[in-house]
Amino acid sequence: MRPILDVVNCLRPRQWTKNVLIFAALVFSRHAFEQWYLLRTAAAFLLFSLAAGSLYIFNDIKDIERDRAHPVKRLRPIPAGRIAPTTAAVAAAVLLPGTLALSWLLDFRFGIVMSVYALIQVLYTVRFKHIVILDVFVVAAGFVLRVVAGAVVIDVAISNWILICTMLLALFLVLAKRRHELTHLDDNGENHRLILREYSPYLLDQMIGVVTAATLVTYMIYTLDDDTVAKFGPHGLVITTPFVLYGIFRYLYLIHRKHEGGHPEELLLADLPLQLAILGYGIAALAAIYL
Repeated sequence: MRPILDVVNCLRPRQWTKNVLIFAALVFSRHAFEQWYLLRTAAAFLLFSLAAGSLYIFNDIKDIERDRAHPVKRLRPIPAGRIAPTTAAVAAAVLLPGTLALSWLLDFRFGIVMSVYALIQVLYTVRFKHIVILDVFVVAAGFVLRVVAGAVVIDVAISNWILICTMLLALFLVLAKRRHELTHLDDNGENHRLILREYSPYLLDQMIGVVTAATLVTYMIYTLDDDTVAKFGPHGLVITTPFVLYGIFRYLYLIHRKHEGGHPEELLLADLPLQLAILGYGIAALAAIYL
């Protein structure tokens, strides 16, 4: 039983929260309560999660020595020695092609998006993660592809404003993570992630400031866009703006005052005020879209 649990942990199930973005198109297209759309989106979520998990294994094998020097990553099954790299590689070699094949069977456009995501992640692991600024853009692109995947699998259009907001919000989270790694990993963050040598706290703060402002402005423009107003009414998504503002400000507070931000997927599940902001946004958005 333990080896099976270790293989599952190699897939990093805690990070599957990122794939919730696949449901964005389902919700904003007003199909969230229709069985056919819901089942296809759920299948896409599962396939994307398994594919992303197998790619995490590839990354962990490549970075095994550096991860062993990391205070948190060294506890993962592969760097901790609980599972052999060859065993993990076999699991990934079976899982990734299998999930990609099923993705193409589910919908050829979804299969294309999944294949592009897999290719980008492989390139990120072997090369892009070592190129300053491009590294954060590649990670952010993965979030955008999640939204696109959720749209194509149920054959609905997704607003360009939503895609831009997703990119900016992802950049915000990734830059915050880089800042945390650079400033709080025992003053030795550069040895855990070599690309951090190209950054500085001041540079990252400047970039975070830019994407924070851009995210808020872009989302507000989206709520007031003619297409949005025509679809959800003049006061529809505008009511969600305070929750977006509070959520981002709360995250900035956690970054600068509580020294958080190193693990966004865990922080979103641990901070109660942030959870309440997300819950409030969800209720307000559902009310605006469906009522």
